[in-house]
Amino acid sequence: MKGETLTQKLHLLWRAGFGPALEQIPTIDKSSIKDLYRSLTKPQKFQPVNFQKPEQPTEDAYNPMDNAEKRKQAQKLNRSQNLDLNIDFMNQMILSVAQLNEKMAFFWHGHFASRSVNPRFSKQLLNSIRRHALGNFKDLLFAVSQSPSMLNFLNNQQNKKGHPNENFAREVMELFTMGRGNYTETDVREGARAFTGWAYNKQGEFIERKNQHDTGEKTFLGKKGNFSGEDVLHIILEKEETARFITEKIYKFFVNEKVDEARVQELSSIFYQANYDIRKLMDSIFLSDWFYEAQHIGNRIKSPIELMVGMMRIMPMQVAHPENLIDYQRLLGQMLLYPPNVAGWPNGKAWIDSSTLMLRLQMPQIWTGLRPMVYDAPLDDDLDMGTKNKNSNLRQFKNPQIEIDWNQVNDTFKGKKLVDYILQSPNKSVQKVATRFADEGIKMNMINLMSTPEYQLM
Repeated sequence: MKGETLTQKLHLLWRAGFGPALEQIPTIDKSSIKDLYRSLTKPQKFQPVNFQKPEQPTEDAYNPMDNAEKRKQAQKLNRSQNLDLNIDFMNQMILSVAQLNEKMAFFWHGHFASRSVNPRFSKQLLNSIRRHALGNFKDLLFAVSQSPSMLNFLNNQQNKKGHPNENFAREVMELFTMGRGNYTETDVREGARAFTGWAYNKQGEFIERKNQHDTGEKTFLGKKGNFSGEDVLHIILEKEETARFITEKIYKFFVNEKVDEARVQELSSIFYQANYDIRKLMDSIFLSDWFYEAQHIGNRIKSPIELMVGMMRIMPMQVAHPENLIDYQRLLGQMLLYPPNVAGWPNGKAWIDSSTLMLRLQMPQIWTGLRPMVYDAPLDDDLDMGTKNKNSNLRQFKNPQIEIDWNQVNDTFKGKKLVDYILQSPNKSVQKVATRFADEGIKMNMINLMSTPEYQLM
């Protein structure tokens, strides 16, 4: 690629990862885009997310506790372990060298949106997504579809011969593979019959209950046969519409919400002909000259997780109470492992309203100790966080107690133009911002730059 610029390289680091880590700053100028991309896809031993506390039995539908106090303790433990998984997942995004794998896992985590009160199920699904994030979409689809978390979330435990529950089959086609308009209500009904008997046991293992499976002939997407759930997934994958649907969603997330139909069709063909090789599709995007064109840079609003993780990668932080960072996820509207519904989180301008924008702009000052964290909670507020101020509706939130090594930041950026590494928007307003904060020291310059509307973009 000719004439590679720092802006283009940072564009890659933000889109294929969560922004530059502080230790990467000295080498970005010297590295080519191909070298940077290789560094983001560097093989790394898989580190599964896990509980911070020893795993203990959790309450589920097969093991109801008859003692109310024991049930209460089990529920408390479940909540605690799900929060542990949340923080561990976030730490993987912050610390992992394999940034593209974690960014893809973050994407699939929203695509295959599911939530479970059982942390064992949450852990199993999340690690399956992370393990297959850059592998083959077929393997990923099967792993997710047969996970207890997804089967439970979409009610397939209740999908039985003679009494089919269509929820699972419908969402598999509408949200996970083909998209609306590429199947009929008959396909939903017949697909549901094929998935009858798909369930899990109390150990969290996928099982097929043969006595609950409908063995009759089914007509699905133009084919007839005594189809099983696996047969249905294979038939779905045979459809080019599936490759197109997944490719378009990836394009909107990683490239531009405004779809270039011809480009998406080209990428979709590559994806389909490569037998759904996710890595090949992502290579085709990030190693293409068109990805680095100006219209694709600085055009996306960072999601809350991208915003938080990006700040934590470039500012070396010691966080005494990382569990309190979940308050920020909730307030900004994106709590890991807890999507609003099976469609996942919205994107783009949906992340911004008067409340969330104010918190986004204030976070750099809050995290660096320049201002307290307060939230104007309405009387009917159901956010179970913090403690309410006796004299007002303000909630004072627990402090994560963040310490930042500013000496390391100063040493890293000495002699460099800080704004070039912090702001991604290529428009003229960035230069005005840079001029406004030019006389500040590196610490205040970084805080001020991160407190601008421009920093919300990548």
